[in-house]
Amino acid sequence: MRGLVAFFAHALDNVTSGSLRYHLWMGFLTLWMVAGAYAYSIQLREGLIVTGMYDYVSWGLYISNFTFLVGVAAAALMLVLPTYVFRDMDFLRAVLFGEGMAVAALVMCLAFVVVDMGGPARLWHMIPGIGVFNWPRSLLTWDVLVLNGYLFLNLTIPFYILYKHYRGERANPRVYLPGVLLSLVWAVSIHLVTAFLYAGLPARPYWNSSLLGPRFLASAFAAGPALMILILTVIHRTSDYKVEDGTIHKLSLIVTGAAQVNLIMLASEIFKEFYWPTAHSRSAIYLFFGLEGHSRLVPWIWASLALTVLATGMLTLNPLRRRRPVLLLSCALLFVGIWIEKGMGLIVPGFVPEPWGRIFEYTPTWVEILVTLGIWALGAFVFTLLTKVAIPIELGRMRREALAPAGD
Repeated sequence: MRGLVAFFAHALDNVTSGSLRYHLWMGFLTLWMVAGAYAYSIQLREGLIVTGMYDYVSWGLYISNFTFLVGVAAAALMLVLPTYVFRDMDFLRAVLFGEGMAVAALVMCLAFVVVDMGGPARLWHMIPGIGVFNWPRSLLTWDVLVLNGYLFLNLTIPFYILYKHYRGERANPRVYLPGVLLSLVWAVSIHLVTAFLYAGLPARPYWNSSLLGPRFLASAFAAGPALMILILTVIHRTSDYKVEDGTIHKLSLIVTGAAQVNLIMLASEIFKEFYWPTAHSRSAIYLFFGLEGHSRLVPWIWASLALTVLATGMLTLNPLRRRRPVLLLSCALLFVGIWIEKGMGLIVPGFVPEPWGRIFEYTPTWVEILVTLGIWALGAFVFTLLTKVAIPIELGRMRREALAPAGD
């Protein structure tokens, strides 16, 4: 027990100290979190009427970001699998950050669910044995279980490894490997269950595709590692923790392959919708070309396509991909392109037109935008804290003996 107390005391001391740049960054994130909390207080007081959502488009910016971030969380699989299962040492110095990214993404996912439900007081409905959980029939309850289970795994496994390193000991694979193997299955399930949640709604033909689940995984395994490359580059340049070029190169190959598969699946979906359009193609027509004078999402989806195709093309060309500035630009473009396509380009068109054929467009309000920015700032804040603890432990600078006496 004293060892755990010493660990958390040392961690608290570490996250509350640092350079001016670190404190400015945390202050910047805190500012956005406060702004998001202010906007959320308005939503709590006035209700969801202050958002752009209504009866006909009941999921908007919140669930769009939730859907995208589930994929970012699942993408930790691309680091965990080669490190712990295949023993690829090139990923060893990056895997803890991948799991930290998954924790931050899951925290944001749960936050987006809370704000979309209207208020935290409604969460009791989803507690087994207390609320109306409707398990196992409801896919929504499965989504709640897999998200919370995956969050638990990504918190406990890195914590065990870091705590052992903090004590100057080697982590025992027999302890953490079963959890790692379980997390591999769980990583796939969190995104598949989310995809099945949409594909299982018969009144929303835009989502009724057997490719939705595989497309979710392909886009996740492109956007998640792309973000990880950007994060690892920042860590490499702003700290003493160095990430080898071989790690970045292998991650770039994962991003490239996943981005190519994602584009192939997207092309298959576009062919299915437009080669011989039916009444069920109206949502896709609205998204790509506009429908009956309504075209708010058209610029978004074409911008997404342009960014995704451009980024995938640059990544596919090996000489370009090996140039670090081009790689970073490609990863940023790909991340933004998939964020648009998996967010506003997927969720909103599922509601337009509504089942009776009427068209009601959706535009997020400033309240939604500010709450969304606040939640993204929360995720960055959580990841920064986790990184601030992990780096000195992995570098051997944060050890139990430095703050607490040895012995439990």
